Amino acid sequence: MSLAASAPSRACGIVLAGGQGTRIRHLYPDLPKPMVPAAGRPFIEWVLRWLAEQGLRECVVSLGHLSEVAERYFTARPGDELHIRRVREPAPLGTGGAIALAAQAAPDAELFVVTNGDSLLLADLSPAWELLRDRHIDGVVVGLEVDDAARYGRLDVAANGRLLRFSEKQPGAGLINGGVYVLRRRLIDRFPAARPLSIETQVFPALLGQGAQLAVYACRAPFLDIGTPESVAQAEAFIQTHFSRQVAA
Repeated sequence: MSLAASAPSRACGIVLAGGQGTRIRHLYPDLPKPMVPAAGRPFIEWVLRWLAEQGLRECVVSLGHLSEVAERYFTARPGDELHIRRVREPAPLGTGGAIALAAQAAPDAELFVVTNGDSLLLADLSPAWELLRDRHIDGVVVGLEVDDAARYGRLDVAANGRLLRFSEKQPGAGLINGGVYVLRRRLIDRFPAARPLSIETQVFPALLGQGAQLAVYACRAPFLDIGTPESVAQAEAFIQTHFSRQVAA
């Protein structure tokens, strides 16, 4: 994988790695889902490498279920160009709550690239940086164009490229939520106080109702979510294909 991207200054990654992974727990009962091995390294390592490819130099990893396993890995992980902080959820916070907690650990950052530790959308974020040149935009949702959206909720987008709503699953080609967001701190500061908090079903609908401006960057890019036994089985080949130089190193 080789992506040419340069993140804005004061940008920070947030990797959500606190979920329980109930559908694959029988395969890896002693591992949190982002620590499932793929091409000789935990899956989350490839997520971090993708963030580094986007030009990020700082990242906060939000840990929850079996956090001690990930902590041991990060304690022993050799240092590189990506400075990694970790936070532990004191209780399950949901995606929205975990984002808010992680943002507090990077007080100097003004822009956050949020992604999941158990999925990879290998998009070039340069178009998102360009969208955010418009200071009226509070954040960008990365949408993935797929031939069949039956398994996923869709994104409804206005003619001006702004997000209208998340819709229910429907068959056929469509634009789905890729699970990657680029959010300004001012938007995260407006998250509802309730916890746990879902980014899709609670946070974004509430903020859109208050007039928040979320742009949608639609792309076609390699994507894998290791949330099922079938997709876990695809992880090795996915990493070998898209990170071939780094796997060989």
